[in-house]
Order: sequence, then structure tokens, then C-alpha cells
Amino acid sequence: MDMNFLLSSVFDFSIIDWIIVAALLLFFIIQLLFYFLLYKKPYSYRSKKGKATVSENDLPPVSVVIVSKNDSENLAKHLPAILNQEYPDFEVVVVNMGSTDETDMVLKCLEQSYDNLYHTYVPQEAEEWNEKKLALTLGIKAAKNNVLLFTEPYCRPVSNRWIKEFAAEFAEGKEVVLGFCKLDIPKKVFMRRFIHYDNLIQGMKYLSMAIVHRPFMGIGRNMAYTKDLFFKQKGFSSILNFEDGEDDLFINEIANDNNTGVVISPESMTISDVVTGFSVWRALKSKYLRTKRFYKGFSSSIFGWETLSKYGFYLSFVCAVVLGIVNANYILLALGIVLFIIKYCFQMIIINRTCKLFGVDKYHADLIFMDIFQPINNFRFKQYADKKRNKFR
Repeated sequence: MDMNFLLSSVFDFSIIDWIIVAALLLFFIIQLLFYFLLYKKPYSYRSKKGKATVSENDLPPVSVVIVSKNDSENLAKHLPAILNQEYPDFEVVVVNMGSTDETDMVLKCLEQSYDNLYHTYVPQEAEEWNEKKLALTLGIKAAKNNVLLFTEPYCRPVSNRWIKEFAAEFAEGKEVVLGFCKLDIPKKVFMRRFIHYDNLIQGMKYLSMAIVHRPFMGIGRNMAYTKDLFFKQKGFSSILNFEDGEDDLFINEIANDNNTGVVISPESMTISDVVTGFSVWRALKSKYLRTKRFYKGFSSSIFGWETLSKYGFYLSFVCAVVLGIVNANYILLALGIVLFIIKYCFQMIIINRTCKLFGVDKYHADLIFMDIFQPINNFRFKQYADKKRNKFR
């Protein structure tokens, strides 16, 4: 194919052909910008930062706060991994939310072996709507230290340096620190691989925005903030009208471009075995989708543009392929295929580097399905969450 033939073929493009080319290039560029400027951040940030080098003398005392309701088995299984952390000065405060199982017995038994474990109770007359917020408030008030590290009974640290990784950020002056939580899902669970992908993308989004100084949320399975900041915010008073939001919505309230740090090292992560079935995952996702609409600022909504550009690119690609074949416009066809391959390759490289960092399975050909279906699934779950909320009003 010589240059003259190529130029003549291009000049023969119809208006529709040029519209498709323009849309294809526009959405292609937007997608690459999102991946290079945001989704790449966790991996590149970790590569530049390296391991924490803060002196142990500068590390602050830490209080780990956990709220539990009928989670005696999880506490017995996961608390030792927290209580045996390699850290010079920390305590673990567990708040029992009126459990009817053996939670109290498990905690009292562990307290005999660990002198840094304490537990307290939520009054039985507590309002069910804000029970967890009340429990967290009681745990925070009971905590002796200013640095508060949060996780859930069904989570455990990946390493014995978990507390130290978070504390290093507070030693550098941060007031809020966000981490990542992996999922340990049984192989029999329906859509297991997709659930892993969804959790990965959610983590990449809120960690990336925090790295570029635009934090918008965190997850209660692995995050921290100071006691001073909590009381400066007057606790959860601003979000008492919400059924949930004690982690993501509260972080949205208190985090800003100056006070928030992230920990992305493998040692800083927690792992959760809470997802034992598809319905459990749907409930967990719906919790965040219910409060997402109330986030302040543009940081979370910016990913709506990423979704729009994603579907715009796929639609333009399909149009380019169909018209290229029907009209024998092989230049349009080749352009669509080349841009699709380039996008897919860069996307796969960035996603899989982050998978390696987070210690989760990599994606290859199935990445295209994951990429297309994930926003659709979020929309379905959002509808489910809205119907459930309206039903109980």
C-alpha cells in the first residue's frame, strides 16, 4: 500500500467515517490519560517510595479499634494476628455490639494471654440505625492513643508489620491514612474472579485519588485517622442521618489534600474472608453504593467520565469495525483494531502490575469482559440498594 493510495483512501472518508475516527481517537486518549495519570499511581507510588525508613523512636503509639457483633469465630481466628504485631507500643480495643454468641468468652480468654487487649460494650438500648457509629465512638473514646487504626473482625493483617506501616505515615505528619484490603474468596463462589477484579478497581480508584491529593473515601477494613481529628469533626454527627457511611462517607468528610496519606506496601494490607457467596458481596457493594451519591467534591464523580469514555471507545471501535468491513474501508478497520490493541496492552500492563503489588491474580483475555461488565454490575447493584432502602423506609 503506497502513500498515494493511503492518502486517497483517507480523503474518500465520508462524514460518518470522520465522526467515528474523531470519537475513537478522543475516547482512546481519555482512556490512556486515566490509566497513566490515575490508575498507574499505586504501582508507581510504591516503586518510588520504597520501604518506610522512620526511626522507631519517632513512631507514635497506636490503638487498633474493632467493632464486633456475633463474630466470635472470626475474632478467635484473626485477633492473634493483630495482637502479635511487631510494634513497640499498641493496644487493641474491641467493642462488643450486643453479641449473643461466644464473643465475650473469646475476648476474656484472649485478655488472659494479651495484656494489650481491651473490650467494651454497646448499651442494649442503643439505636439500631446508628449502632455501629455508636460502637466506634465508644471504642475511640476508650482508646488510649491518638492514632486509631481500624479493621473488621473478619479481617487479618497480611504481615506482622501492618501497624508499623501505618504508623510511619503518621510519624510524617498525616492525620488520615488509607490502605487496601484483599479478599480471600472460596473457589466455589459464583463470579469469584470478577469479585476480585471489582475489589481491585475500587482500591485503585480511592488510593490513586489520595496519592494525587484528592482523597474521597476509605474502607473500614483497613484505614486509620487520629483521635484529635475525630473529635474536631464532632465525631459522626454530620452523618448520623445515614444508615452506613461510618468509613467511606466519614473519610470523605475529614480527608483533604494535605492531611491524607496512603500505605500500599504488601506488609500494610489486610485480607478478608467475609465474601462467602455472591449475595454477601452484593450486600457489601451495596453498602458503599448507597452512600456514594453523598460524597462531596468531584473526586469520586471523575470516574463517571472514565466510564463514559470507556463505553464511548468500545462503541466507536465496534462502529469502525462494522463500517470498515461493510464498506471495505480497511484503513478505518485497521485504525480501530490498532487502537483497541494499544489500549488493551497498556491497560493489561498497568492492571497486572497493580495485581502483582497487591498480591492478587493477574488478568489477560478476560480483562476485556471485566472492563465492560464492571460498571454495568455497579449500576445493577445500585438499583438493588435503592430498592432495598425504599422498602424499609
